[in-house]
Amino acid sequence: LSGVGSARNSFCFVSQIVGCQVRRDPPNSTERYTRWINQLAPDQLLTQVFTSNGPTVIMPTWFCSRAWFSHVGPFDEGGQGEPEDLLFFYSHLRKGGGVIRVDQSLLLYRYHPNAATHSVLEYVRPRHEGLRSRVKGEGLGSRSRSRVVAFCDVDENKIRKGFYCHEDSQERPKPRVPILHFRAARPPFVICVKLDLTGGAFEDNLRSLHLQEGRDFLHFS
Repeated sequence: LSGVGSARNSFCFVSQIVGCQVRRDPPNSTERYTRWINQLAPDQLLTQVFTSNGPTVIMPTWFCSRAWFSHVGPFDEGGQGEPEDLLFFYSHLRKGGGVIRVDQSLLLYRYHPNAATHSVLEYVRPRHEGLRSRVKGEGLGSRSRSRVVAFCDVDENKIRKGFYCHEDSQERPKPRVPILHFRAARPPFVICVKLDLTGGAFEDNLRSLHLQEGRDFLHFS
């Protein structure tokens, strides 16, 4: 039995991607992104994998076993603009891999304006915009769209109007989804609001609902 337990523990470790915190150079470059990758709680390394920030531990800090890399990989070297780290990361998660971050700054992460990251962002953005529109219901079939019960917001004009209309729908009458004040809505939520852009107001509103990330809501922004 001890041998079985040891084998299981070894597999759990082997199937992890291990990364670390970073320091940026110059220090004030990509401040929001740097805060995000350095301050995620351990459980958020899995619950925030669907944001446009990409992998929750950055690829230059990755360690994993050769056996696990061969099991997941290889990297998709599709050319400039191919987000090979993100594609590998998602494949890693689909195969049951975990994510660990060492909470020490062990890498100096340089920023320069000609980095390949900028071309990747242009490649990835349409995917995220398309997915975001599907969350709004514009790209969903009628069966899936019926599962979207409401949108929640803080915009008084939208709340006063009271609904979002699927203008492109061929259905008659055109489907409408209620728009509620965020305090009136009930989980689960898919949150399509970027973090760290409102001086803490959005995060304070979210904390005030006393929800559990990963169970009651996921970030998708």
